[in-house]
Amino acid sequence: MRVRVIFSLLLPLLVPVHGNLAADDPARPLPSGAFASVPDLTLREGDAAPAFQALSSTGQVWKSDDFVGKKYVVVFFFPAACTSGCTQQACLYRDQLQALQAEGIEVVGVSGDLPPGQQLFQRHHSLNFSLLSDSEGKVARQFGVPVRAGDQITRTVDGTDYVLARGVTASRWTFIIGKDGKVARKNTAVDPEKDALNVLETVRRLTAAAE
Repeated sequence: MRVRVIFSLLLPLLVPVHGNLAADDPARPLPSGAFASVPDLTLREGDAAPAFQALSSTGQVWKSDDFVGKKYVVVFFFPAACTSGCTQQACLYRDQLQALQAEGIEVVGVSGDLPPGQQLFQRHHSLNFSLLSDSEGKVARQFGVPVRAGDQITRTVDGTDYVLARGVTASRWTFIIGKDGKVARKNTAVDPEKDALNVLETVRRLTAAAE
């Protein structure tokens, strides 16, 4: 069996592998030495959404300015690629993408995973929307999303063991940015099994109210 380590110069030293931890379980105790940052701001519904950009899983820089003002933009922050809750959440967005696009919604997922981990996550689960690598937590902090220390996990895909490293671990929050560039909805208690469906229902209500 081959072993492939996914890392970058951002993490020159790999910490010991902790196994297949449920790293995205918000109820799990934080590991020793972990921390939760105090957000630099509190972004409220009705506030102007921050302009942001980050490297996507396709290797291109994704810029919010290319979409905000033209579509609804859904930004969902998730803790770690290839973990149980995050996989459920991402795959539901994948399965509902056609319905979301029909409502004029652009979907983008953001986590602290390094680009190779995002690429593996996207390829392994055939994710059909952009995933952004926010390994330093800059985008999360722009939205006021709490982050804690990064970590790494191992996953086996097609007979190869991969070590996926992340610079930070973001909280699971979802934002809907309206066509006016303002935060239309902010969800800090996201159910990963229903997130995409809740977003779809919310945007339909917002669209109906604007007519």
